[in-house]
Amino acid sequence: GAAEQARGRDYELRAIARPLVRAGATAFRRFVWRRNPFAGNARLEQFLQRAGGFDYVIANGDYSCDSAFVGLSDEAACQSARECLGKLRQRFGGRLRVNYGDHELGKLSLFSAHGGLRLASWHRARTDLGLSPLWRLDLGRYVLLGFVSSLVALPALAGDMLPAERPEWERLRQEHLAEITAVFAALRPDQRMLLFCHDPTALPFLGREEVIRARLPQIELTVIGHLHSNLVLWQSRLLAGMPPLGGLGRAVRRFSTALNQARQWRPFRVRLCPALAGIELLKDGGYCTIQLDPEARQPLRFQFHRLRGAGAGGGDYKKG
Repeated sequence: GAAEQARGRDYELRAIARPLVRAGATAFRRFVWRRNPFAGNARLEQFLQRAGGFDYVIANGDYSCDSAFVGLSDEAACQSARECLGKLRQRFGGRLRVNYGDHELGKLSLFSAHGGLRLASWHRARTDLGLSPLWRLDLGRYVLLGFVSSLVALPALAGDMLPAERPEWERLRQEHLAEITAVFAALRPDQRMLLFCHDPTALPFLGREEVIRARLPQIELTVIGHLHSNLVLWQSRLLAGMPPLGGLGRAVRRFSTALNQARQWRPFRVRLCPALAGIELLKDGGYCTIQLDPEARQPLRFQFHRLRGAGAGGGDYKKG
């Protein structure tokens, strides 16, 4: 949105106090991640033009740049999310299902100690933007389920919370886990599950729930976001099991702790739907489609579609 863009594309870099860290972050942003974090609007418009014939559309989180790092409690970020969701809702209407990303609730900046989770962002997502924490869609023998990954992964985000808000966050987490486990507990033996989870950091915490662990074989696919590129997913799998790193800041500790548990993603059969704009290094942005037989007589097909301006080519995946 205009208010976030007015902060300038170097908004994250200005928050970094140490010159050496700022120089490294500048190089990372320019050559690897995203040179201009506000350049995704064109990719959204491309997607809206191409995505006309779908039965359902699932948005898997992050509808603003979270340029203040505190989620939707920031007016500029809320304006961006409202514009993005408004376009999606206008285009797809009742066919749209919307997940929470970490940008909606806030998170620490990667390179500084700014920001974090804010309860005001949670309440604003519910009331101002009408986001439901849990959604379910039944298609024949398939149950599609979306949930708030930041709530499930809350123990890994301890450093992102304000101490005064921690009890309420923990209460919300227990309430949300109860809703999720109730869906799994009600699964019939012949039903299959498709999960939609923004941040895979949440998956090991789901796997600790006995009801969910017992039904892991019924999960046919888990679609994640957050990592932006399959290159990052590949690196995450390569580094899975690494020890957590302390003493390098809360963000590094959070990421390394998630990687320490990344081997536990495997039973969830994870596939990444990249960011529409991808990353600067590969320009590999796009969207994914799932074709499924409601009676599960044929294996589902998961296919990636690259957007123009984000590279060329594609690939697909068949379960079976």
